[in-house]
Amino acid sequence: MSKFFHGIEDLFVNYLFAPYDFFRFMHSWWASNTLNWIFFVIGFIAMVYWMQQLKIFNDNGEEDKSISSHSYL
Repeated sequence: MSKFFHGIEDLFVNYLFAPYDFFRFMHSWWASNTLNWIFFVIGFIAMVYWMQQLKIFNDNGEEDKSISSHSYL
């Protein structure tokens, strides 16, 4: 079973997180956190889109706003 967990460790450390090793040794904070800022911007855009979709469904009255969430309650 330990080979299984060492395999998972090898996958993440040596392959999936390898691009982060490039950013680790940079001296500029902005340059080393560029990838994090890109993920933040993508997440923020997705959140704004999601909120707009929720508002559309709320304005159309399609959301079930009954008090009980399940029929058996």
